[in-house]
Amino acid sequence: MLKFTEDHEWLRLDGDIATVGITTHASIQLGDLVFVELPDVGASFSKGDDVAVVESVKAASEIYAPLDGEITAVNPAIADDPSVVNNDPMDAGWFFKMKLKDASAADALMDEDAYKALVG
Repeated sequence: MLKFTEDHEWLRLDGDIATVGITTHASIQLGDLVFVELPDVGASFSKGDDVAVVESVKAASEIYAPLDGEITAVNPAIADDPSVVNNDPMDAGWFFKMKLKDASAADALMDEDAYKALVG
């Protein structure tokens, strides 16, 4: 199941594990990424907390926790080569995986049609 936040993160849910990244829209708005800072595995975050940072030629931006949970994995490929996010933001450019405290909370997030309506 794919869900979206108003902050332009996507979540791909597999049980109580969410793979999280930024949307294609966000990667286009940011422009070419030059730096990605990822969270530590084992760190816990609440919904809305700053989890990661991206820097582009245009600006720096935070990536927020879409829901409450604990980081279980990060994607070192994007730290080594941030352009992976620009080239494939919805797949190979994922940022982190987190074990959700309450997976049912994802039901309150947007589906793809609602997100497309948001970004027009």
